[in-house]
Parts: sequence; C-alpha cells; structure tokens
Amino acid sequence: MGHDHSHEHGHGHSHAPANYGFAFAVGIILNTIFIIFEIIYGIMGESLALLADAGHNVSDVLGLIIAWIAVLLGKKAPTKKRTYGYKRSSILAALFNATFLLVAIGAIAGEAIQRFSSPEPVAGKTIIIVAIIGIVINSLTAILFMTGRKNDLNIRGAFLHMAADAIVSLGVVIAGLIILWTGWQWLDPLVSLVISIVILIGTWGLLKEAINLSLDAVPEGIDLNKIENYLNGIPTVLEVHDLHVWGMSTTEAALTVHLIRSEIDDNDELLQKLSKKMHDEFGIEHATIQIEKGTYHCSLQPEGTI
Repeated sequence: MGHDHSHEHGHGHSHAPANYGFAFAVGIILNTIFIIFEIIYGIMGESLALLADAGHNVSDVLGLIIAWIAVLLGKKAPTKKRTYGYKRSSILAALFNATFLLVAIGAIAGEAIQRFSSPEPVAGKTIIIVAIIGIVINSLTAILFMTGRKNDLNIRGAFLHMAADAIVSLGVVIAGLIILWTGWQWLDPLVSLVISIVILIGTWGLLKEAINLSLDAVPEGIDLNKIENYLNGIPTVLEVHDLHVWGMSTTEAALTVHLIRSEIDDNDELLQKLSKKMHDEFGIEHATIQIEKGTYHCSLQPEGTI
C-alpha cells in the first residue's frame, strides 16, 4: 500500500485570489464619503429611504473591510498551528457579510412598515440628487470587482452589494421623481421595502453558498460525479473510495481520495498526471491521493464512512 500526496499545480488556470487592494481601498473611501452625504441629507430631507440606504451602505463598507482583511489573511503562510494558513477566513467573511445584511434588512423593513402608518413629508429633490451620486459611486465600485466575481465568493459578495446598491439608487431616483410630481409620500417607505427585497434576493445565494462552504460542502462549479467517473475510468484503478472535496477558501478547493490499484509500480507518474488533471479540468488546487494495493482492509472503504 502506498500513501501518496499529490500537490503539483498545473498551469491551465488558477483560482488564486487576485490583488484587489486598490479596488477595496477605492470602494471603502467612496462609500464612506457617500454615507456621510446620505445621513446629512436624509436627516435634512426627512427621508427614510436615504437613511435606510445609508444604513445599508454602512454594512457594505464593513463588508468591504472584512472581505479585504480576509483576502490579506488568505495570503499568510501556513504555520505549525494553522497548517492551511488562514485561507478559510474568506469563507467566514462571506458568511459574516451575508448574515449582517439579513439583520440590516430586518431593521430597514421594520422601520418602513411603521412609516406607512404615519408618513412624513419627504424632500424629493434631495432624494434624487443624492441617489444619482449613489448610482455613480456604486457602479464604479462594482466595476472594480467585476472580473473576480465568478471565481471568488468573497469578491462576488462585494460585487453584488455594490451592483445591488446601484440598482436601488436608481429606484430611489424614480421614487423621488414620482413624489415630486404626485406628492405620494407613502412612496418613500415603499421604496425602503423594495430596497429590503432587493438586498434579500442578492444576499440569499451568497448566504447559502457561504454556509455550504462552512460545512465543507462541495464548492459550486465542481462536479463530484465527474471526478469519480474519471478516477474509476483509469485502467489500473479497481476501486475509488473515501472521496471528499471541500473548499479551503472561497477560491481554492481540496480533494482527498483512496484508490485501489491492480499495480502500483508507476505511482509517481500517475500522481503527477492526476494532480494536473484535478487542477486543470476540475479546479482542485490541493489533491491528496492515497494509493492502496487492496491487500488490506481499509476502515474508510465502506460507502458513507468518514
């Protein structure tokens, strides 16, 4: 029986986190300035929509800060205490951001419902001006994270927040125009509820995937059946068992598997081939493969054993 670890990475593609330091810094600065304007004009104009959006933008800035810290921690070298380093911090950041947003949604929706029973005058022009600024700032920030949203849940969270905010700001502009023309003050709390729904829709997928990664589920985009079928298709492999795939971070996946082979003379050559295949085709950054000759009883062989 051989117990082999295969860590070689191919060069077809990489899911390693890119350097988004500039994007995070610009996003945090712009949104912090915008929050100050929203709070000031929200109070002056007595607009719940602006104050609600300011509250949500505070959570976005905190989310950007946490996501940035997670990216930086993910680059730290492993230690004797933390043998995988701090890679999972990006998963924790995504989970925290999603949870924090759900709390913000509840606060916004609750206040909006109360405002329906006692609507207050709203300065429509103020709403429009501030919301237009929000469209510009949030759109620019979202663009900075656009390229990384597909391969990194952490970056996708930042992108979704900014993109959703830009759409919400557009809705606020429309609401402000209608208030100016019609005087329908109830439209302000209605916009707040719409903001809550938009945030909920954008957050749900993030929350679901962050929880799955926290529980070591197979990351999105990786097909476990395809991996198992490929391994079973290797001529000298008699059986595949104890196959596990999980997310080491929001950008890297790990795999462990036991292979029973009819012959093991070419183990090194096979491991090199498998490592490259796992990386290039299946997106596995860290593969650990145990080779067995089948002459002993593996306690992890029965299906469902972990």
